[in-house]
Amino acid sequence: MYSPMEIEGIDYEIKPMNCPFHIAIYKNSLKSYREFPIRYAELGTVYRYERSGTLHGLLRVRGFTQDDAHIFCREDQIEDEILKVLEFTLFILKTFGFHDYDIYLSTRPEGFVGSLENWERSTDALKRALDGKGLSYSIDPGAGVFYGPKIDIKVKDSLKRAWQCSTIQVDFNNPERFDVTYRGSDGKEHRPIMIHRALMGSLERFFGILIEHYAGAFPVWLSPVQAAIITIAERHADYASAVASRFKAKGIRTELDIENEKIGRKIREATIRKIPYLVIIGDKEISEEKLSVRRRNGETLAPMTEKDFLELIQDHINLRR
Repeated sequence: MYSPMEIEGIDYEIKPMNCPFHIAIYKNSLKSYREFPIRYAELGTVYRYERSGTLHGLLRVRGFTQDDAHIFCREDQIEDEILKVLEFTLFILKTFGFHDYDIYLSTRPEGFVGSLENWERSTDALKRALDGKGLSYSIDPGAGVFYGPKIDIKVKDSLKRAWQCSTIQVDFNNPERFDVTYRGSDGKEHRPIMIHRALMGSLERFFGILIEHYAGAFPVWLSPVQAAIITIAERHADYASAVASRFKAKGIRTELDIENEKIGRKIREATIRKIPYLVIIGDKEISEEKLSVRRRNGETLAPMTEKDFLELIQDHINLRR
């Protein structure tokens, strides 16, 4: 049992990363070569001590949630699995609107475990995957983790600041240290290879980067509120409430503002909150059965039917525009 360690007057205890727990799940039953690859994933809480002066909002915290996953595979499957993880990672970054990033291949550090042969095999597998995808990357000498080399992807936000997010690591060592095996086609026991991967890294940091990247003006599909329905006068409340109910039934995240306030103030408040679409309802809109729609940038669209507006906003959502 570990004794607590005191840091800044607070007692701390050591907690393992998620890797040993996934290994324990793997070892719950005998595994055959036919079952590979085996993939485990979780949103796991991990901790890292950061000095008080370095803590910074969501971007640098002591406890965070990691989209952690471990792939157990045969040696002949390493390159294919790395390629799939790379494709998945780039898809995630593109979906969230990150198109500018730097890729690094981090190699063996001075303090490492395992054989040089395994390190070379792991590094070569990562390099072949990057070359196979035609990706440009830089070598980051000695920046690998102690148990294996890795691919790091640093995304750049709208201000061109680089942030470490995605990582892919090849690990020959933990399977050996934890005596992880599988039954091969020859009936003998063999060691699998582990691939560690995190697509976003720290979810807290990733959301912090998203907020900075978009300055809070999220794409429609990502916005907490996608449409605000605003009435001009109290007499328009019932009609606006019915429209809001139909929007919500179609899966649109809708907010209804029927407060007895001046229309200019309502629009200003919704614009400050950066809600993508503002739908204004007054006498004209009710009589003509058309919506007056305004974008958060101040652009006013031509009057449109409720059906046309729903098609417009759902198109933006479905295509992740």
